[in-house]
Amino acid sequence: MFFDWLKQLMPRGLYGRAALILIVPIVTIQLVVSIVFLQRHFEGVTRQMTESVTLEISFLEAQVDESADLVTAREAVSHVAAALAFEVALPAEGEPVSARAFYDFSGREVGRVLAERFPTLLAVDLSNTRMVALWLDTRHGPMRLAFDRRRVSASNPHQLLVLMVVTGLLMTLIAFIFLRNQLRPIRRLARAAEAFGRGRTLPYKISGATEVRAAGMAFLDMRSRIERQIEQRTLMLSGVSHDLRTPLTRLKLSLSLLDEDAEVAAMKRDVEDMERLLDEFLDFARGDALEGETEEVDPAALVAEVVLRAQRSGQPVEVGAVEGSGNVGMRPHAIARALENLIGNAVRYGSRAVVSVAITERAVRIAVEDDGPGIPKERREEALRPFTRLDAARNQDRGPGVGLGLSIAADIARSHGGTLRLGDSEALGGLRAEIVLAR
Repeated sequence: MFFDWLKQLMPRGLYGRAALILIVPIVTIQLVVSIVFLQRHFEGVTRQMTESVTLEISFLEAQVDESADLVTAREAVSHVAAALAFEVALPAEGEPVSARAFYDFSGREVGRVLAERFPTLLAVDLSNTRMVALWLDTRHGPMRLAFDRRRVSASNPHQLLVLMVVTGLLMTLIAFIFLRNQLRPIRRLARAAEAFGRGRTLPYKISGATEVRAAGMAFLDMRSRIERQIEQRTLMLSGVSHDLRTPLTRLKLSLSLLDEDAEVAAMKRDVEDMERLLDEFLDFARGDALEGETEEVDPAALVAEVVLRAQRSGQPVEVGAVEGSGNVGMRPHAIARALENLIGNAVRYGSRAVVSVAITERAVRIAVEDDGPGIPKERREEALRPFTRLDAARNQDRGPGVGLGLSIAADIARSHGGTLRLGDSEALGGLRAEIVLAR
């Protein structure tokens, strides 16, 4: 339990944790030195200096006690007190009062030594940090002695503490500057990796420590291999697209020259389905939906435009609730492609679809709901895989498909750093497909 609670208090970022590693040892060393060494050292020095002064105080007390009367005692002690730099009042006026500031640790040691050496001590006043006043009970009445505080305490003991604190702060500042310079390459690498994961390529220059340079070189090699693979795949599929479209075009031309009957009409529909499935497959494999530059777009306006195009094509879809407002960085063509696929699936397996938008400070949620049969919870992860057709869950009589609609939408959401969630539609009773994008 203690370690779980401690983990919650720890900084989440590398910068905060590294700073904590630097600050904790510095503070710990200063506390140990201040409490263990300085306190003992100054207490020892104060005791030695106070014991030296007690010899003089003992002599003054003896002079008073050996005097026959008060007048003789005053004359005897006044000459000696002036030579020893003491202020003497005999008999003392007022009530003896002991006082000391709570932070006066050396004063506590002064009072302890005086109490040990003088059984006749009545009180010690250390409220004035420049003077020490004490009262002794003599045969001629209370005697008050006052002398300079510097005679029993080391002068300016706080200077060492101030020097330690200032030096510690200076070293901490230097460490922070050094730490920032060391973590800057890691942050640049993290930004470049995050941008590449969202389909954008940021310029990245290798810098920093040896380990950071090694990680940066590995990232650049990985990015180059992925970009080269995508480029080669695109070139290959472009050739495949051209080669496959040519025979399809010849088939369409040949069928158009034949007399129209039921068999020819069926063959024409098969050719059209083949062409449409080929386009869908090539779009998925080529990654056309993931291309384009990031723009600041109003999600609500984008959804309205996509729904309007779907309505013009005869699809039963409408815009639902729109919550929040503001522009969000995204690739509008890619998001529009994902919405078109989700709407197409919704109207293929249901009789109507509703698209809603929720814009918050941290995320954007675009949900497409339908009134179809839905997808069982245990098969939703399988439905996001390419070329998956859930015949038992979805009605395949509405049109042919190769199971790429949800997969393309999921890839687009991931390329934006988001996700595609499948659930049940509470409003329509069918499937709820929700694209969640972080802002």
